[in-house]
Amino acid sequence: MSQPTSNRALYGIVAEYADDAALLAAAKAARSEGYTVMDAYSPVPVHGIYEAMGGTRTKLPLVTLLGGLAGLGGGLGLQVWVSAIEYPINVGGRPFLSWAAFFPVTFACTILGAALASLIGMLVMNNFPEPYHPIFNTPNFDAATKDRYFFCIEAADPKFDAESVRAFLKNTGAEAVSEVEP
Repeated sequence: MSQPTSNRALYGIVAEYADDAALLAAAKAARSEGYTVMDAYSPVPVHGIYEAMGGTRTKLPLVTLLGGLAGLGGGLGLQVWVSAIEYPINVGGRPFLSWAAFFPVTFACTILGAALASLIGMLVMNNFPEPYHPIFNTPNFDAATKDRYFFCIEAADPKFDAESVRAFLKNTGAEAVSEVEP
């Protein structure tokens, strides 16, 4: 059996569970124990896991709103500039600023701006694309996409001590506990 590595040489300690209830219970226990830097991996969404780990609200709705407002301003501004400022053409006595005629393009630009801001914001906030992550080194981690549930307490946690985290995760009913190297 190999000697445990020091905290600096670890990404974290990972526990493997058979079902989502055990994963959720482990996340709640870890949060109540005072751990703050942790993550859960599962093949299906687990209701309540984000809150159990102490997750906070995301800023993505604000990014989406700002993208939509930018699209609205850009679409409306371009039409006003073209129709009334740069190339005013009087066709049949109609007004240069016809707000009703501007609505479809402005609406489409608003939706496009919001959608693009959401996509780019989600990718940036989730650190995508990330083709490699240390958690991939976990034994049997490929089962996280099939039928196994994993919970990791990362070494970046201020309370992290490899031996105490290992003992804690074993006490939560984990089927296997292993170290993850960076």
